[in-house]
Amino acid sequence: MPTTRAQRRRRYVIWTVTIVVLLLGSLFVRDVNRSAHGAVSPRRAENRDFAALANVLITQENQFDNHLSYLLTTGQSLTRPRFEARLEQLEQQLPAWLTQASLLSSPQLAHHVNSSLASLTDVRVNDYQVLLGYVANSLQLPWSVTSAVEVAQSAQSAQTSLRSSSAAWDVDRWSLVREPGRVMMPATSDHVGTLNLSNALANLAAAPSLEVTKGIGITAILVSPSPLPSPAGELLLPPSGSIRLGITVTNASYVRQNVAVTCTFVEINGARLSQSQTLTATLGPLGSFAFVPKLLKVASGLRSQLTIVARGAPAGPKMSTSRHYLVIVSPSGNS
Repeated sequence: MPTTRAQRRRRYVIWTVTIVVLLLGSLFVRDVNRSAHGAVSPRRAENRDFAALANVLITQENQFDNHLSYLLTTGQSLTRPRFEARLEQLEQQLPAWLTQASLLSSPQLAHHVNSSLASLTDVRVNDYQVLLGYVANSLQLPWSVTSAVEVAQSAQSAQTSLRSSSAAWDVDRWSLVREPGRVMMPATSDHVGTLNLSNALANLAAAPSLEVTKGIGITAILVSPSPLPSPAGELLLPPSGSIRLGITVTNASYVRQNVAVTCTFVEINGARLSQSQTLTATLGPLGSFAFVPKLLKVASGLRSQLTIVARGAPAGPKMSTSRHYLVIVSPSGNS
């Protein structure tokens, strides 16, 4: 049966509408695919970039953990200055971790894994600072910390915290395995957290090269006005109304040392007056300090006994902690 012109027109319209609908559907599907691909690609790049940078930070933390554990278990052969230098080299690495972790904390990733890494890094930095200070104090090494440390936190709690942070990161490091990029970060090592710290420090303290041997000594005396030529143990001074002393004390040990210097000046003739002064200071390791007492009053023709004694530690090798002088002030030319 032949089709009429009206039927052909209707078929043409239906075909045209069908083709338009198919074209529009194809375009919609393509746009959806492109949108989905565009959403996944940045996330994949962010996750992979974060994983690469996190791997650098965690590698640094693990190297630090290995080096500190090795130092605490095998450092018996080091001298006190070298051992402290190793501790300081390790401590100087810690502030950089905080900067790296802060930079990794944004943009926020899935499961807040980057925020977790930043937070755990802050905790570990504080724990290591506590332990470094504890080791230095246990061996009586001079120590200064570049960052604020919770003084009340004990070494034992710091070790517990290190173990806890390692366990927490061992869970969080899997957070991006099923996310775009499918990355997994390495675990943090835990050698220091599980170390028997008491035994390690006892072994270090027993090492002869790390043993604390205190010693001080009076190494120089400056007198003003300058003495005239005289026998040893005697200070012959020109006519004067006062004497100024400068007393240098040296710390012969690699340990901070509190020192007290007492200067006693007793007249032998004349009014037989006595003058005494005590000065204190803390000497750094292998350092010296100049004590300057107040002026000692004297008079022409006066004969006195000057005694200078340094206290705080035994005398160091080839050193003396006391000096004794007979002080004679020459008579004035007018007398």
